[in-house]
Formats: sequence, C-alpha cells, structure tokens
Amino acid sequence: MQPVAAAESWDLPVIETAGALAEWLLLYPAELLWFADLKGLAYKSRRPRLGHYHYRVLGKGSGAIRIIEAPKPTLKELQRRILSEILNKIPLHPAVHGFRRGRSIQTYVSPHVGKRVILKMDLQDFFPSITGARIQAVFRTMGYPESVADLLGGICTNAVPGYGDLCARPHLPQGAPTSPALANICSFRIDCRLAGLARSAGAEYTRYADDLAFSGGEDFERRVERFSTHVAVILSEEGFAVNHRKTRIMRQGVRQHLAGLVANQRVNVIRADFDVLKAVLTNCVRKGAASQNREGHPMFRTHLAGRVGFVESINPAKGARLRRIFEKIAWL
Repeated sequence: MQPVAAAESWDLPVIETAGALAEWLLLYPAELLWFADLKGLAYKSRRPRLGHYHYRVLGKGSGAIRIIEAPKPTLKELQRRILSEILNKIPLHPAVHGFRRGRSIQTYVSPHVGKRVILKMDLQDFFPSITGARIQAVFRTMGYPESVADLLGGICTNAVPGYGDLCARPHLPQGAPTSPALANICSFRIDCRLAGLARSAGAEYTRYADDLAFSGGEDFERRVERFSTHVAVILSEEGFAVNHRKTRIMRQGVRQHLAGLVANQRVNVIRADFDVLKAVLTNCVRKGAASQNREGHPMFRTHLAGRVGFVESINPAKGARLRRIFEKIAWL
C-alpha cells in the first residue's frame, strides 16, 4: 500500500517506527505490543481480566444480537489520542452526516425534504464488516510504514469469538471512540460511488452511519426499484451487505421518515413519538417521575431532558410545549 497523494496535506504526526509509536503513545514497547495484540492473545485467553474490552449483549427487534465492545480505560485513552491527532484530520465525503462535527440527523434528512420519492437502505453489521486488515490498510494509505500501520490497526480493532464469523475476526468494535471515524474513512470509496450513481439518476444521496438515503423527482421515482439493486451491487463489491428488510421506498402521500424524523414537507419529529413523550412528561407531573421510569434509567431526569432538548432542536415550538411540562415535574 502507498500513501494517497492527498495525505501530504493532512498534517498527521510523523511516526516512522514501532518504537516511535510507543513513544508517541507514552508506552513501553512491550505495552504497545500488548494493546495492539496482533497475535490475538487477549481474546484467546480464558482469563477475562487479561482482555482489553468489557462486553454487553443487546437484543435487536429482529431477534439478532448486537455486541457493545467497550474498551477498558487505558486502551480507550490510546484510542482517543489516535482519534484526536490522526483520524479527525482526515477529510470525509460531503455526503457523510453521522459522527461528524457540524452535522446531525437533521442535516442528514434535510436534502430529502419535499422530494417525490425517498429510498432508505440500511447496511447490515456495519462495524463488524470492517475488518482489521482493512483498517491497517487505511493507516498505510495515510503514509505510515507497515509495522506502524499494523500496530495502529491492532489498537483500533478487536475480535470476539463465539458471536458469529464477523465478530470472531478482528473488526471495528462498536463502542470504541475510534470506530465511527474509521468507519467513515473506510466508506469514502463507497460514498464516492453511491454519490456518483445518485447524480447519474438525478437523485440526492446522504449517509448517517449505516443508514443510506436517496431521493429525487419523477425520473428517479420511475427507476427507484432498479436503482436500489445497483446500490446493493456496489455495496456487495465493497464488502458490505444490505439489510433488505429495512429497505423502504417512500413516495409522497405516505409518511416519509429517516432516522426517526419526518421529511415530507419539513424536517419534523414523528407525531407518535412526540405524543408518547408528552404523555410521559404529563404523567410525571401527575403521578411522580418514578412511576414513569419503567426502564430503570439511573439518571431519568437527564434522560428526559435530553429527549426534550432533541425535540427543541428539530421543532422549537413543539419543544417549548414539552419544556413547559418538564419544568412542572417535582424531582425528589
């Protein structure tokens, strides 16, 4: 692998040897090898205390599971430094709106407001599909020697045997601070190809993490089914799969929704979600907050304040109505 020409303008730290990387990360060389774990000793060990991650298994509505891989404190600090001093300096494709400063789900949805048809597609197993070898290759294209790139890739990836083939091999862990940025960087070629495909069909394209959105007018509406097949082929060529059960073609006349927001005439919160939150807040005022904390949130007040703040950011008028109710709650 050779560094891409654009890497010369990225102002990345110069790290030419494994020893220099250990010094940059304030580690002894043996510590660096342990945290990078290129031989997979940590996840092959039967002693969990020697591992670098805490694990939490969450169920999905489809019956599948999602594994949250949270790095332990020292590894997390190493990843945060790599994120702030290397990954955050890499430019992303303009279509990317997730995990990017100055972008949000609102900017992700806005280009599709008022369009005749919206196509929503979802990538299956987004983080686990990005392999450790792919991450090491990314660091090499940044200009780092193979030995340094492999160690950086090892620090940013993990393997979890026992939860399927994808998780058993080194992959981007969902829960590491470096994973969202690396996923966006690895998806640059995909974003280029999909943006070009969308332009050729007279459509708009945006991506928020593993959610893809396309929209357009009458011409795009006529070819949208065939277009979705082309998207799936491109994703397959790039090493990803489409979760076809989540593919949606939403024409005018039905609720067009993306990332939990409505996009028919303006970006707005979904009415049913607003009504549920309003009911919860009202019951907190009438019956006490504890009666509504059915999921056992340890910081229920902060949780509700965040939900109200989200509505305020999307629809200030509706948010103000919720805020007035929230301020009437008697917190013990």
